[in-house]
Amino acid sequence: MEKNIIKNLKKNKKTNSSWLLMLFAALFAAVVANAFIAHDGGKDTVQVSGPVELTFSDVLRRASEIQTMNIRDDVATGKLSDGTKYRAVITYNPELLEKIASNGATVSIDTSKGWVDYLGTWVPIIMGLFFIWWIFRGLRGGAGGLSRSLIGQNPTKIMTGKPKTTFKDVAGIDSEKQELVEVVDFLRDKSKFAAVGARVPRGILLSGEPGTGKTLLARAIAGEANVPFFAASGSDFSGIIVGLGVAKIKEIFEMAKRNAPCLLFIDEIDAIGQKRSQTSFNDQDREQTLNQLLIEMDGFSNETGIIVIGATNRPDMLDPALLRPGRFDRQVQIDLPDMAGRKAILELHAKKIKMEKDVDLGELARGTTGLSGADLENLLNESALHAVRAGHKLVAHDDIEEARDKLLMGPRKIRKMRAEDIKLTAYHEAGHAFISTVYADVADPIHKATIIPRGRALGMVQHLPIDDKVSMSLAEIRANMRIAVAGRAAEEIFFGADKITTGAESDIAMATRLARRSITMAGLSDKVGLVAINQAQTFGARLPLENASEKTAEIVDREIKKWIDDAYADAVKILTKNRATVKKLAEELLARETLTGEEIMKIVSPKKSLTKARKKVAKK
Repeated sequence: MEKNIIKNLKKNKKTNSSWLLMLFAALFAAVVANAFIAHDGGKDTVQVSGPVELTFSDVLRRASEIQTMNIRDDVATGKLSDGTKYRAVITYNPELLEKIASNGATVSIDTSKGWVDYLGTWVPIIMGLFFIWWIFRGLRGGAGGLSRSLIGQNPTKIMTGKPKTTFKDVAGIDSEKQELVEVVDFLRDKSKFAAVGARVPRGILLSGEPGTGKTLLARAIAGEANVPFFAASGSDFSGIIVGLGVAKIKEIFEMAKRNAPCLLFIDEIDAIGQKRSQTSFNDQDREQTLNQLLIEMDGFSNETGIIVIGATNRPDMLDPALLRPGRFDRQVQIDLPDMAGRKAILELHAKKIKMEKDVDLGELARGTTGLSGADLENLLNESALHAVRAGHKLVAHDDIEEARDKLLMGPRKIRKMRAEDIKLTAYHEAGHAFISTVYADVADPIHKATIIPRGRALGMVQHLPIDDKVSMSLAEIRANMRIAVAGRAAEEIFFGADKITTGAESDIAMATRLARRSITMAGLSDKVGLVAINQAQTFGARLPLENASEKTAEIVDREIKKWIDDAYADAVKILTKNRATVKKLAEELLARETLTGEEIMKIVSPKKSLTKARKKVAKK
């Protein structure tokens, strides 16, 4: 029945819109015609027998020859004494008219108005009055008036029936899915909750970084429960006319009530749910829309059978009234998938792609730390696209490697580099690679080293973690700092202090960031102690030394510099002692451009091709 109502509304809106369009088109054509005729000076009404065109100076010179003159606006028509008809554009001049009349000519001035003149005068007024009436009609009608006219172009997507998406299509967030099983059970069978007096959450807020699967999870809930699913975006409730957002909120909740029990999903809810300000009066429409949403979610009618699911990337921006129990009483944080989750997501999307049997999705999951579900799906799609470009019938390991490098570092760059720059880059990456093998038991195992330019990087050494890390030990931090500055150390050892380059810019930034967080937030420095000097803000924003005095700030700066200097000194010492091996690594990179972790280990330690960390991975 809901579909028929929507269909009839759309049909009526389409008919009304067509009628209004035709009316406005006719009025517009009439105005244009009036402007054209006025500009043409009524030429079409007087040019019947081809009168002679006279200039204003001709009229002045031949005033004695004029027999009749009829003036309308600035156009004069009539006959000369020899019977010739004329037409001229003149400027109103009483002395000229008096001179022509004194010669016996008949002069008349036509001040009457035709229907076109009246049309040009009244059409703009009528159109303005009609628009004002249309607006006030909508405002008086509220959701039944304004929403039926302005919301005729409503972008809200309405779905009835069972969405195709289910929990089987959602992978990598099993704990989050478990939080929402109760909602599915309530939508399937409300009586068992009512029997024990339990109240199912009226609203669920899904928060997390982009691409983590918030929208997909909401659709899966509706699919599992087999209930109508109404979807809208926060921006759908914003408009240039005050009151439009309120009307849209009313309309979508009214439609949801008629289909209860159902799910109402509002994506990017922070667009209308931001905190209300006590000082700003520039966004009253958004605040009115928020107030209406608060009333609909927990107003006088509590038992509506509607479960509202909101999704946002910025839960910190939402108004506290929206987050209180009774509205969004359950908040589910969807984190980036861990290693097992990434593998499950890759296996889910890999079913749609034809791959070679030797493709190891587990290794790919280890090398994609920090990627969301959307990123992983995009990675496999890029792999398939690369396979097509390369002429492969199946997606191979090389296709996935190329896609991963492109996603993490950027597309491959074709640059004309000097031979000395390429050589320096090779030694720089060889320094990173060698120190990585030295600390293989502490740091993540090395995956590969390359001097192929990608993005802003001229080369890179990649590591694959054995498992997900939730924290780092002091030994790991110091090892990673030595690995970070090893590239600059290799440049100085093999080319001299005056030949070092800016290529270590990102390495130095990473080492500094690692040292600063360890000292100011993790309490890993003896000189600073267990004091939280820098409090991490949302999305990486950081206030510089907000809890420190100037003296403490100086101590922190000296401690950071000491940590980096010690790491650099250790890297120089290790590389100098193993100069021949590092040189061999660099020469191999120059010859082959890319070395795998296995190949690097064979060069560094010919007797053993796997580190202890690699053996652990192989056993898994």
